[in-house]
Amino acid sequence: MLNKIWPIFIIVSFSYAIFSGNLEPLNATIFDSTKDAIALSIDLLGTICLWNGIMQIANKTAIIDKLTKFLNPMIKILFPEMRENKQIQKEISMNMIANILGLGNAATPLGLKAMKSMQKENTKKDTLSNSMLVFIVLNTASIQVIPTTVIAIRNSLGSNNPTSIVFPVWIATICAAIAGIIAVMFLIKFSNKK
Repeated sequence: MLNKIWPIFIIVSFSYAIFSGNLEPLNATIFDSTKDAIALSIDLLGTICLWNGIMQIANKTAIIDKLTKFLNPMIKILFPEMRENKQIQKEISMNMIANILGLGNAATPLGLKAMKSMQKENTKKDTLSNSMLVFIVLNTASIQVIPTTVIAIRNSLGSNNPTSIVFPVWIATICAAIAGIIAVMFLIKFSNKK
């Protein structure tokens, strides 16, 4: 659907710019936007490399095991099907830690790895398991203690106080996670009764 909507927007925009005599400002905006996009990408690259490197180092130390033990009670409640599988619990906790640190770019491959492992344990290969559903909701809500990517973007765009969003992010992500978990647990119980 989007592959049809975006070309329509582009054609309408260019047509309007040509017929209204605004082709020169449109060209200037295109070049300014591409320059800003490259600058933002370079600014974010450093932050992403730093935190991905920290996650890789942490994965090879005992820190992740300690954090996994800390998150285990919550993981066992949310993922009862995975209580005996320590490897999947570690993969889920790695994803949760990356999300808590606000590292969406690091959390994505970790989440995909956890989903792949859960799919191997899934008895119905064409249907998501309850654990997979809970994981998707939890990963989407993404509770963040340190929203590093957003702070980096705000900093690169010249915000006077890029960290001022930390407290609102805590509230928003915690509320989203609680609401999402309650909803998915209700829907799982409702579907199991049928």
